[in-house]
Amino acid sequence: MSSECRVVVVMPAYNAARTLERTLRDIPPGCVDEIILTDDCSADETTEVAERLGLRVIRHMVNRGYGGNQKTCYDAALAAGAGIVVMVHPDYQYDPRVIPFAVGFITADICDAIIASRIRTRRETLDGGMPLYKYIANRVLTALENSVFGQNLGDFHSGFRVYRREVLETIDYHANSDDFIFDTQLLAQAIYHGFRVGDVPIPTRYFGEASSIDFWRSCRYGVGTLIVMLEYLLHSWGIVRFDLFAHASRSAVEASRAAETRSRCG
Repeated sequence: MSSECRVVVVMPAYNAARTLERTLRDIPPGCVDEIILTDDCSADETTEVAERLGLRVIRHMVNRGYGGNQKTCYDAALAAGAGIVVMVHPDYQYDPRVIPFAVGFITADICDAIIASRIRTRRETLDGGMPLYKYIANRVLTALENSVFGQNLGDFHSGFRVYRREVLETIDYHANSDDFIFDTQLLAQAIYHGFRVGDVPIPTRYFGEASSIDFWRSCRYGVGTLIVMLEYLLHSWGIVRFDLFAHASRSAVEASRAAETRSRCG
């Protein structure tokens, strides 16, 4: 398989020992080339379970947050020579059976980034356990984001995402927050730089062991999303410049390519 089609799954993990094996079991055989799990200083046996299952594990000695965890994931995937990077939460909230279908939109050169949509119908989403307040907030924010970003996506806030390598090499994801707003920032960056973003349907799964932020953190996340949209508009109109939408520094891109070379030669 050419390096452009090398598929690396990254798993930003925190206390996922009880759900990791179920998540891995649902990844269709032969559709990925490597799986990298980053353990963000879990209090359970996430690292031990991942190593027993044969995964490559990177462990943070201090908790860096959801966004900080993803930064490590993407750095590692680029260094491993990924042509396509799939981000899957190991908490079994997002169905990994859709991986080959989502990747297909990248390899067919239809999209540069894919996000899974949990909102195929209102009934399915609520029956899947999404709290009503989160459903309403998702619908309102997604409608605003589609308007601001000029897209037509079903769910801007899903944690299942697929990126072509060039997306992660072009945007400066290290300029993003270490908190949950990281995902919104990354998608806004990809859209600003002209990458094609699409979506695929995915089942909604809310249950006790799946990670989910509480009401007040959801409120903070919603405010953060509004701020990202405002920054996008101000930057696009040339009124205020934000580092968020700058290209990745040349040194960062060269560093990831150098790490990739070392990985291949090592």
